[in-house]
Amino acid sequence: QLQLVESGGGLVQPGGSLRLSCAASGFNLDSYTIGWFRQAPGKEREGVSCINNSGSSTNYADSVKGRFTISRDNAKKTVYLQMNNLNPDHTAVYYCAARSYFTPLCAARSLGSSFGSWGQGTQVTVSS
Repeated sequence: QLQLVESGGGLVQPGGSLRLSCAASGFNLDSYTIGWFRQAPGKEREGVSCINNSGSSTNYADSVKGRFTISRDNAKKTVYLQMNNLNPDHTAVYYCAARSYFTPLCAARSLGSSFGSWGQGTQVTVSS
């Protein structure tokens, strides 16, 4: 059974940083593309970033390019999302999810409908 668990969210001031983690269990993480998505109150879920199974290819939504970095450690069965220079627009619940293939726009133009095994999410709040 595929299971993903997010952690690392919290309250941070504008300009601050957070690193989210997505820990996998029940399957070999190195077989899957992992995506990060977020949903702000009253808004549709949107793609943030995704990374292919080996970590050699990534994709970012335009709104986070240069601020966020996705990475993975397959030995630790964990995917990370480093978020820098945060602002209130980044406030949302962040989710990770998996699928078996990578596409160049897997996050930038994605609502995540082709992803599965969603985690429960971790709240990120950016506020002074």
